[in-house]
Amino acid sequence: MGNSYAGQLKSARFEEALHNSIEASLRSSSGDPQPIFTQLYLEPEPYPGNIEGRKLTELEEDDDSDSSSPPLPYLQAPAPDGCCTLDGFCQAGKDLRLVSIATEPIEVPAGFELVGAKSPSVPEHILVCAVDRRFLPDENGKNALLGFSGNCVGCGEKGFRYFTEFSNHINLKLSTQPKKQKHLKYYLVKNSQGALCKGPLICWKGKNTPSKIPALQFCIYMTLLSRIAPICSVMLFCYVLFVLISSAMNSGPPKKRHRSWHPSALVPVPPTAVPVPAIRPIVCSPGHGTLPYLYGNVGDIVVSPLLVSCYKSSQLTEKTLETLGLNSSQLLCVETMILLTLQYLALISVFLAGSEQIPLREELEQIVLKAMLCCPGGPAISPSQLPWLARLEASVSGGSVQVVVTHNSLGEGISESLRSLSEGPHHQQCLPTYVVIICASKMSGNEFCVLVLGKYQARALSEGMLTTNEFLKEISYELITGKVSILASHFKSTSLGEGFFLSVKAINTSSTYTVNPYDAEPCGDLSMLSKVFQIYPTQLSVARSLLSQVCSIADSGTQNLDLGRFCKVDFLVLVPPSHILVHQTAQRIRQSGVLVDLGIEDVSLAYQKSDKYVVRLDGEVHTKMEAFMRKVKQNPYTLFVLIHDNSHVDLTSALSGSVCHGELQGLADRVVNCQEVLDAMNLLVLQVSCFPYTLQTRQSRISIHNEVHWPSKETLVSIILTSSLQWGVASPILRCDDAFEKMVHTLLERHPHLHSMVIRSYLLIQQYTEAMMALTSSPSLRDHITPETLAMVEDLINAPSREGSQGRGHMLLVRVPSLQLAMLARERLEDVRDKLGLQLCFAVLLGSPATELNLHRNFTSRLKAWRGCENEDWVPHTYEDLEGLPCIVILTGKDPLGETFPRSLKYSDLRLIDSSYLTRTALEQEVGLACTYVTMGVVQEPTKTMAPRESDGEKATTSFKQECDSLGSQLSSNPSKTSKAPPSLYSSSSSSSPSPSSSSTQRPSQSTQCGRDPKPTRVSPRTVIMSRAAYNLLAGESGSQLSSFSLLPHADVAWSSPLRPVITHNLQGADQSMYYRQWTIARQHHADYEAPPVPHPRRLLLSGPPQVGKTGAYLQFLRILFRMLIRLLEVDVYDEEEEEEEETSEVPTPVYNQLPDIEDVRKLPFDPYPQDPKFRKASPVYTDKMPKCSKEGESQTPAKRETRSIRLSRFAAHNAFHHCEQCHHYCEAGPATQLSECTFHAFTFCSSMLGEEVQLQFVIPKAKEQHFIFSQQGSHLESMRLITLWTLPIFTPTTGRQEHGLLNIFHAMEGATHLHILVVKQFEMPHYRKYWPNHILLVLPAMFNNAGVGAARFMIKELSYHNLELERNRLEEQGVKRQDVWPFIVMMDDSCVLWNCHQSTDSSEPSDGGSAFTNVSLKMVLQHMETTPKISLYAMCGTRKWSSSLARRSPSHPFSRCHLHDFVMLNVDLTQNVQYDLNRYSCEEVDFNLRVNSSGLLLCRFNYFSLMKKHIPVGGNKDFLVKPKLMEIQNPATISPSQYVCAPDSEQTLLDAPAQFLLERFLQSCSHRLFPKAVQNRNNPVLSIDSYLNISPEISVCYINSRPHSTNLNHQGLLFSGLLLYLCDSFVVSGLLKKFRFLKGATLCVISQDRSSLRQTIVRLELEDEWQFRLRDEFQTANCSEDRPLYFLTGRHV
Repeated sequence: MGNSYAGQLKSARFEEALHNSIEASLRSSSGDPQPIFTQLYLEPEPYPGNIEGRKLTELEEDDDSDSSSPPLPYLQAPAPDGCCTLDGFCQAGKDLRLVSIATEPIEVPAGFELVGAKSPSVPEHILVCAVDRRFLPDENGKNALLGFSGNCVGCGEKGFRYFTEFSNHINLKLSTQPKKQKHLKYYLVKNSQGALCKGPLICWKGKNTPSKIPALQFCIYMTLLSRIAPICSVMLFCYVLFVLISSAMNSGPPKKRHRSWHPSALVPVPPTAVPVPAIRPIVCSPGHGTLPYLYGNVGDIVVSPLLVSCYKSSQLTEKTLETLGLNSSQLLCVETMILLTLQYLALISVFLAGSEQIPLREELEQIVLKAMLCCPGGPAISPSQLPWLARLEASVSGGSVQVVVTHNSLGEGISESLRSLSEGPHHQQCLPTYVVIICASKMSGNEFCVLVLGKYQARALSEGMLTTNEFLKEISYELITGKVSILASHFKSTSLGEGFFLSVKAINTSSTYTVNPYDAEPCGDLSMLSKVFQIYPTQLSVARSLLSQVCSIADSGTQNLDLGRFCKVDFLVLVPPSHILVHQTAQRIRQSGVLVDLGIEDVSLAYQKSDKYVVRLDGEVHTKMEAFMRKVKQNPYTLFVLIHDNSHVDLTSALSGSVCHGELQGLADRVVNCQEVLDAMNLLVLQVSCFPYTLQTRQSRISIHNEVHWPSKETLVSIILTSSLQWGVASPILRCDDAFEKMVHTLLERHPHLHSMVIRSYLLIQQYTEAMMALTSSPSLRDHITPETLAMVEDLINAPSREGSQGRGHMLLVRVPSLQLAMLARERLEDVRDKLGLQLCFAVLLGSPATELNLHRNFTSRLKAWRGCENEDWVPHTYEDLEGLPCIVILTGKDPLGETFPRSLKYSDLRLIDSSYLTRTALEQEVGLACTYVTMGVVQEPTKTMAPRESDGEKATTSFKQECDSLGSQLSSNPSKTSKAPPSLYSSSSSSSPSPSSSSTQRPSQSTQCGRDPKPTRVSPRTVIMSRAAYNLLAGESGSQLSSFSLLPHADVAWSSPLRPVITHNLQGADQSMYYRQWTIARQHHADYEAPPVPHPRRLLLSGPPQVGKTGAYLQFLRILFRMLIRLLEVDVYDEEEEEEEETSEVPTPVYNQLPDIEDVRKLPFDPYPQDPKFRKASPVYTDKMPKCSKEGESQTPAKRETRSIRLSRFAAHNAFHHCEQCHHYCEAGPATQLSECTFHAFTFCSSMLGEEVQLQFVIPKAKEQHFIFSQQGSHLESMRLITLWTLPIFTPTTGRQEHGLLNIFHAMEGATHLHILVVKQFEMPHYRKYWPNHILLVLPAMFNNAGVGAARFMIKELSYHNLELERNRLEEQGVKRQDVWPFIVMMDDSCVLWNCHQSTDSSEPSDGGSAFTNVSLKMVLQHMETTPKISLYAMCGTRKWSSSLARRSPSHPFSRCHLHDFVMLNVDLTQNVQYDLNRYSCEEVDFNLRVNSSGLLLCRFNYFSLMKKHIPVGGNKDFLVKPKLMEIQNPATISPSQYVCAPDSEQTLLDAPAQFLLERFLQSCSHRLFPKAVQNRNNPVLSIDSYLNISPEISVCYINSRPHSTNLNHQGLLFSGLLLYLCDSFVVSGLLKKFRFLKGATLCVISQDRSSLRQTIVRLELEDEWQFRLRDEFQTANCSEDRPLYFLTGRHV
């Protein structure tokens, strides 16, 4: 592959002269070039004369001339499974032919050229490639660097470092060794049309240049240089020579790991620098000073930046120093840092010698931080002391650490150290592990660097510099190019190896000797394999935490998530590209029944359709995501959840992504972070990860508040350690195979140029094959096998034949990250197994994420028999399906992807995972393979679940029904059952029962299909065999050894600071996340590198240990999220049955379309008794038929009223939280709408009741002005339009419910135009304007700010009547008759939510005839009432209250005359002279109804309509907070109602509350003192004239209207127990009172506005004639005089 150019000398004489000349030039004080170079070029040697045969062959191959000699045979490695091998296409399947992509845009990186390659298999085509310009010759055919660097223009894969590897990727299919000179033929250029076409030939051979440089020209050139710059001539001269030397010595360009070199000095690397083949020196970049430029055999030197950042403490910001508890004066000097480094290297060389530890950046950083905290600034060390102290520090290492001190430059020290390596073989035995080179220069200060010469350490450091993708590529290259053939021949050439292969061949493969452990007929143990989806307490807790977090997002007030608009939940699960993981997740979805529970799939189809809810992140993901996002856009009222499972696996950014090692990278970023996903307001993204550290950087897209962590007290590492201790030393969970490690070290020394994983893999394969032989045919081999390997294979072979096992055994998992090595291992192990006759004993499977499981039919039949499966086509799809099968699973792939292994997994072999895995995620995810969940308790299903039995064409689904509330009560009531168990490295024995998601030690009884009780599972620990490097980091046996949680969390992130606080295993969950968010940053290729500064609001993170049950948790989260959304669409309505009289006469069943006949309604008696349950705490109104005694316990009626949850229908009224596309214009202000667009209008009228003018204020939005009449100038509001029919003004008095009041009646009115007016208090007007900008507001005068609901109803009625008169006058002028103007208004509470229509159900027996009710709209109810014949003769119409009892029995009458409230249609014309009591706070409707009825007016209730009232716990006409007027008391005691009144002019504490409110509450609570004879006495009620007041439910009231011609109760023969006169007017006269008879000892209460009117009333009514008064019986409400207290006087009947 080398390029040879004329004028280049390759002899040893040249190299020697060059070396000596450079050294002399560096030491010489003159600037003249040494004459030795001129002498060398005076007699140039012709090329063919003395070149070795190998070089000549190279030249001939470079020349493209035909040769008669046959080409060298070249064995091309087969393409990886699943790759394209079509000519003209790359392995990713992309077309590379020029004719196909000539017009396509191709991105060419800077410094690259497009060239054309010729393939012998398609000679008619040119293949397009992108090649680094430095590796191509110039127009003279020169200056091309050796080697190759190219990209594939088809699939975009970058960074091919070898032309061999590149030719395989583009499918050149060569029979000879690939050469770039032979196959890269043309430059490609663009023609006038902009299309690519064939350009000039690439000139590889040169343009007839002489094969030597004229000596005279060279001398003149060098002399000229020295004359131009005599001061720096040595430097210039050396630089020119470096260019010549690098090509003459046949060394390629610096590899990627050299990119941090800086040219400051030149250091030669001797050609014999590495006499010991096992050493490849590592130069650690200096912390202080600049590394010199190396030349010569630079391929033998690796430069590592490993420890550079440890010395950058001077770059720490003040803020970081403050966080660390440091200040700038505590920073360490260079000398102290040198000594600390020496101390650290000596420590790991001597005290940890047995562990072969390599330097770790994090460990040294912790040492530096401790030194800063302990010894601020460090001691002052003089330049003369430093060398002595340094050598003293190194002396304790016993020669492992050496110190080289120079005084000129670091280059001098490096050169001296390298020269010492090449001095001779006698130094090989005592080579130091580390050489610390210190340059103690007075000019530039102290500088130093570290040279690593230890065999193991140098290899481990160089391999650790490669990323996982890079070292897998390296392994592929070594396998493809045949470099491993030396290793393979080594195993064959050893005495053991030769004998081994001979003994294997000696076995007669056709022999009948076959081990079959399955002699007995298999019986299916269905109890073991019954599929039950179980939810554990911890999973339920995590699901609720996720739900709580979603609610927090919705409640944050940022409008990022509006849960009120969603009525469905849908989801999609993204998983890493693993077929097995797709099947596993789909199986979980099937077993959970979540598709049925969410209502997105039918029961019969859910089993088949579960696969479409799981998508692999592979090449087809974009098509599936486009379909998903279309669904998201088309269903704005469905809340979608995109679940990104195992989201830590691929976080490469879409810009950096490519095809690496056969895997597409950057797909997750393209999918999860695409703009469509980010912008969708109905899409939540849930990222799920066992190792979330790479998602928790400074640039994280997930808010720390949106993280939900699995409730565990331990991290994965501490769980492993605890478990190890728990199981004792005899059977530890983690083991290190030291014998295997010794074998590896021996082989590493013999094969220094092979990657250690290749060596480990070959040794591992040999160990397993020899173990199989030792246990069958060759017992003598036992001594050559490590005890761990032998024990695992012995258990694997013998377990199925043990008594009671029924042929079941264990699984052995072998982790081989390289696909090629894994395929080799599978092939070798299968071959030896079959030759030994063990093919029926255990299976050998390749576990590759890119392929499905491929199991021999014998083992498949065995599994089907165990499962009792009758489906002939069944095959295992997941590792869990292999439960009980003895097998070796060779798991390959760059990373474990989260697959769950069966409970029968007993051994996990991680001996290939070594020092290349030096990040926390890389190490812990490998150990996570052996994790499983062991719990102490499981949440039992309330309903039985069936196991899916797969039969021909029939598959059952398991359904999971779990009520969240009942579950919560179970958990809270049984704390002992909710024990949380961490994931642990446990495995069940062969008779254990599997569980799809997680498993418990006790089966629920309903899960078994057998009659017997299931056996308790026997749990044994899983064993993990590890490499020494990984074991040290995870087990942490040595005290100073760093633990894995201190490592860099992931290869895609970097530490943000060279120093940081120590992380401990106690730091978990949110604390750990906060640590990583502060101290790590995303690297440039990380998906979060260019993330927005603000985290995405709708993105959540669920993290928890591996195999702990996260899938079950997020599926449960979906279920309870759906329940909550349904719950948001439900409301609690009052469900209280009315107290109705017993009916004896037969009545016709009410018919829905029946209308009342006014004559029939007039014949109905009026029921004055308030039947509605909301009046149960009010005084009953006396009637002839009322119960003779109160119901038992009535006075102790509980405060909480009965409610029921009802699903909202499409006709519901809504609060301010409701948003939908239909009504957003109704309740939401438009984007351009301002509050100033509402107009304020004063409306003044004279109230006869108040006796003065009243001014009301209207706030009218522009869009609603058509409902009003304005003056011609347009500024003065004259009236509100009243149409003749159908459109009634709807008034809603509301207070304190601007958010929760049901003021959106758009759907209730079916979207029809209507006039809805909110009646609000003046101080609440801004709040209602904010939430309801499109509503008309009627603002009450300021004097009503503390008034009750009676004032609002009074003003509504007064305004409506005044407006009716104005409209009659206006329309009369237009020819409309006065009686045709519609006199009705609707007065409706702000808690009316739904209206129903009841119809009788046909029943065979009249006794059980119930009624069916359907939701109807408010519009339909109003229209139906308005069509009532002679409707204008009715004073009020209304509906009954809904209760669940109405469904059990039909209403007794279609209509009735009784109290109407909450929702009434009021005739303001007929009720002109009947007013609401504007002072009232409660029972104002009962008071008004009684006065309307006694005035001879008709009230009609439509019994087949019912109204549902929502329970709203906030706002409304609730109690005032009664407090003292003067708040000098710091903590006032609770004021009882008896303190609401006091004697006039007393010194009792005066209260800050309205007088009327205090009076009403006093009468309600303390009337038994005023009317002692009336308590519990229904036969002798209290007489109340012209008003109804609530004087407690224990006291009955008889209402009498004093107006002439009133309709009153016949009171003949009735004795009253008391008399209540409340603000009586002039209609009450003494003659009226003398008509009534009272009990002896009856009491009187007269209430007046002031003391003067109280006395006048006593005199006017001649009360002193029959009633006895005392001075002390006068009281007032406990108000001060400016609050106008009410006065009352009590007396006793004489």
